[in-house]
Amino acid sequence: MLAGAALALMLASTPALASDNSSSSDQKAAPLYPNATRKEPKIDLTDAKEQKALNEGIDAAQANDNTKAAQILQPIVDSSKSKYAQSMALQALARIDAMNKNLPAGIDKLTKALANNSLPNDAYFQVEYELATFYLLNQQYQPAIDTVEKWRAEGKSETPESYALEGEAYYRMQKYPDSITALQKAQSMAGAKADPRWNQLLILDYNDSGQKDKAAALASKAASSSPTDSTSFHNALSLDIQMQKFDDALKLMEQARADGKIPFTESDYVTMAKLYMNNAQADSNQDPSADTTKAVQVMQDGMTKGIVKSSAENYSLMGDANMIGQNYSDAAAAYQKAIPSASDGEPAYKAGVAYVMANQYSEAKSLLQQAINKGVKHKGKAYMALAQANIGLKDKPAAADAVMQAEKDPETAAQAKKWLKDANIGS
Repeated sequence: MLAGAALALMLASTPALASDNSSSSDQKAAPLYPNATRKEPKIDLTDAKEQKALNEGIDAAQANDNTKAAQILQPIVDSSKSKYAQSMALQALARIDAMNKNLPAGIDKLTKALANNSLPNDAYFQVEYELATFYLLNQQYQPAIDTVEKWRAEGKSETPESYALEGEAYYRMQKYPDSITALQKAQSMAGAKADPRWNQLLILDYNDSGQKDKAAALASKAASSSPTDSTSFHNALSLDIQMQKFDDALKLMEQARADGKIPFTESDYVTMAKLYMNNAQADSNQDPSADTTKAVQVMQDGMTKGIVKSSAENYSLMGDANMIGQNYSDAAAAYQKAIPSASDGEPAYKAGVAYVMANQYSEAKSLLQQAINKGVKHKGKAYMALAQANIGLKDKPAAADAVMQAEKDPETAAQAKKWLKDANIGS
């Protein structure tokens, strides 16, 4: 799976608050929205005591002291005669809602703060942009787009982040061309300062819209330019595998493993082992043992480092690799290590089959009987393998008994009937 893109705005669960500069000389600083079309209202907060309380409440919210903030700010929302104070308090309380993951309540407060139409432009447009972010986080994608477009139109301001927000919303709506356009705009505006996660989202856009070649090219470029970025590495790897470029995927993993710049996870070791196993089976004319040996070595390396668990699944994978490489004794040994933690008899069955292939019939018989007793997915096949082990031990009656059991399974009934007929047993 491709690694999902988490934009900076999607991490903004604690958005910054607009400052209350109603009585500060900072109010004369250059405006952030000098060309805004909105007519800036006059601040209606005149009560010095209330202004002090408002500042204390905002400071408490910014310091994550939610209880204190709510105690100070909620009375301002409920009873203040100043719409400016109410709006500032609502914005701070919306921040608390975001931290408590109550986005609908935060959206309601921000909407009310804007509806009061009492904030100076710098604060007003910040609240409006926050509202767009809240909509996006709450999976209200079209309102997020509408709000950020309104923010740009009224505030006469464009930022790369605003287009990235729009690109995220369009992606979630599966409107991939619109998302691609918005994200490319964001990257163009930001230049060298573009957030790498915008590129990750572009990769998802191309991939999900069927443009896998573009997605792969972009992912490969990102991985090359950011050799220590795990997300870029995994995106490139995922796309190589999706497009069945297994050699490219292996080269990417081999390089990353050799460099040590990308910390490998258990999943990475398993994926690499499976890629080697896939290579071993790709060409029936070549000796599979070289690649299967590498698969086993990769798993052993991961186990030695304590990254790959000594689980039934992982030992079974090592057994499968050895079976493909026709290293039957090693396969049986790996499967046997899986038996103690397995929930069924599958590893014991596979170990028994491996011993049959290695002509070690006594070991095979014991394990196959153990597998049948514990439960296997293909009971008939297990009995047929048990029959082979008994034949190897020159115990024809026991072999016949096993085949008669296999006859009861629809999957192996025909095979078993033929064996019994050829052996002149039964009807």
